[in-house]
Amino acid sequence: MAGSGALTDWISLGVLASSVPRDVVDEAIAEMGRGARRAGGKLPPHVVVYLVMALALFAGDDYEEVAARLTETLRGWGCWGDWEVPTKGAITQARQRLGPEPMARVFSQVAGPVADLDTAGAFLGPWRLMPVDGMEWDVPDTDRNRAVFGVRGDDQAAFPKVRVVTVSECGSHAPVLAVLGPAAGGKGSGEQSLARKLYPDLDEDWLVIAGRNFYNWKDWCTAAGTGAALLWRMKENARLPVLEMLPDGSYRSVLIAPRITGRKRDALIAAARRGEALEEDQAWSVRVIEYDVPDREGDGKDELIVLVTTITDFRAATAQALAGAYHQRWEHETGNAQLKTCLRGPGRVLRSGSPDLIEQEIWGYLLTHHALSALICAAATSAGIDPDRVKFKRTLRIVRRAVGPAFPP
Repeated sequence: MAGSGALTDWISLGVLASSVPRDVVDEAIAEMGRGARRAGGKLPPHVVVYLVMALALFAGDDYEEVAARLTETLRGWGCWGDWEVPTKGAITQARQRLGPEPMARVFSQVAGPVADLDTAGAFLGPWRLMPVDGMEWDVPDTDRNRAVFGVRGDDQAAFPKVRVVTVSECGSHAPVLAVLGPAAGGKGSGEQSLARKLYPDLDEDWLVIAGRNFYNWKDWCTAAGTGAALLWRMKENARLPVLEMLPDGSYRSVLIAPRITGRKRDALIAAARRGEALEEDQAWSVRVIEYDVPDREGDGKDELIVLVTTITDFRAATAQALAGAYHQRWEHETGNAQLKTCLRGPGRVLRSGSPDLIEQEIWGYLLTHHALSALICAAATSAGIDPDRVKFKRTLRIVRRAVGPAFPP
């Protein structure tokens, strides 16, 4: 594997430990009011945070086995002397005391982009490529999980599901923003509704890439209003007037609030054609890239891809470059597969029996995946190769063998 030597070096430096510093953990615990109730407890809150990450790293092992792995490391370092492995019940109680909020807070503090300008596939010009998409997790079929997360289909057969929507980084696959919710909870539980909670936190140097299920007018305004560049796919029947054809094959257009119709709409189109400034609560000047994808469904029909972007200057990013950037959205699917198939295990149901612990467990997975992605990205960038060339499964095996450097005392 290219870059494997660099990868081992980075592990020996404890990159995973530096991804989740102890001071950040302590601050999150204090902010959420989850400090230790008594001094000298066997499982203080900061240890539980790292233990939850370890549960994600060793998803196939039971509580005692995961705790034993950490205990042996701590004993080897001379940190905890004769500290004994806690029982499953003690670990469950400690997790319940911690709750999900400190894990979510830690994620919000540490899960930033990790690629730099030298990382292959991370940027388009000055913009960091950042796709948004969702995934679902099966959770244990308990009454509490059904009540909170709901089920779809046959009530006797389906597992309750949690939906997780993330904004991730194309170059590294690292999740950067995340939100959790029920996958079958009715109104407010869809990908679009959950993603809406992430848009206020977008950064100005991001190019946020989204599929056609994510667009609506209000969400576009919120996301674009942050200053981030957007590249979102629209449905083929979207009303996108052609204002001016551009040399690269794209065209200038305008998005108009659905409430505006008739003569007012015509007036806004005319103003946009003249290049006049538009009120952002009424209309946005955009650029449109359209291209056909040959028959993918086998039904003899080509598929028309319609992309809308806030990057209106074709010289800053050509239609061809933006079409290529949109294709990079599938890097998000690769990251999801790393998280759900490699880290968690294919088809495995999460281990927690209550909604709070389910959320805590998922934040542990996201933190661990971010740490692994950062490790791979740093190693690949230092070796001058694309992070995609560093195999996630092999990296995971290396880290599992080196659990000591992976989690600090």
